[in-house]
Formats: sequence, C-alpha cells, structure tokens
Amino acid sequence: MSIRPDITATWIYRLDERGGMEILLIRRSPGQTYPGIWQCVTGKIESGESIVDGALRELVEEAGIGPADLEAFYQLDQLNWFHVAGVDAMLSEAVFAGRLRSGIGVTLSREHDALQWVGPDAACELVPWPAYERAIRSVEWLEDHPGKAAAFRLSLSD
Repeated sequence: MSIRPDITATWIYRLDERGGMEILLIRRSPGQTYPGIWQCVTGKIESGESIVDGALRELVEEAGIGPADLEAFYQLDQLNWFHVAGVDAMLSEAVFAGRLRSGIGVTLSREHDALQWVGPDAACELVPWPAYERAIRSVEWLEDHPGKAAAFRLSLSD
C-alpha cells in the first residue's frame, strides 16, 4: 500500500563561513493557522502535483527560494502524522531538507512575519513539536554523514 501525504515540510539550512549549520525558521503571521510558531516551509500538495514538486513550489511561494538556489535537496526518512481537530482527520507530512547556496536571500510570503537563522540546538528550542526536533537532527545527520546522505539526495535537474 502506498501513502500520499497531504502536506510537505522542508527544512532549509546553510553553512556559515566556518562550516557551522544554520537552520531557517519562519514565524507564522497573526491570522494564520498556528500564529506565532516558528517552523520550516510547509504547505499542502496540490491535486495532480508530485510530492517533490509540491515541496519545491512551497519553497518559492513562502520563502522565494527556487531549485537553482539550492546546493542540495534531500528527502528525509520521516513522515509525520498529526490530528487536526478542525477537519476531524489525521494528516500526513512528507519531510525534506535543502542546503541553500551562499548569498541567497529569503523573501517571506504574507503567511509569515519574521525569519531567523539559528543553530540546530537553538532551532530545537524554538520549534513547538517533537517531530520538528527530529527533523532538525536529521538535517544535522545529512551534513555529518555525506556518504550516507547521498542515498537521500534528490535531483533537481528533471
């Protein structure tokens, strides 16, 4: 049986001048679902859209980051399930990570009102859910294990 997720979550990160990792966190705007939380780029997959294409579209829409802005793009071996009381259903979320090229800026959509680049430990302190903490640690693992990470890397040239 295959599972098609409802939404995607993409953790964008960059390496500073010394090779230290910085995670992009964006804060939900007032009036949005979960206002004020710090999160990664998330969004619904549209009808007829592939899962990867949905994640890449959300990067453009929410952060102004296109595929050419990424040095690497990874699928993580993580699928998050969560209950949404408003629709009385369980939703699933496919998780990705992207390493941003040096010098690329972020342009937020109206869904978010602030951004910050923080180290992985600080990011774990700011995010609201354990699944987010697990994803952040998986992003660290990708950089710490480049040989193994190659199995999770997705081609952006298609």
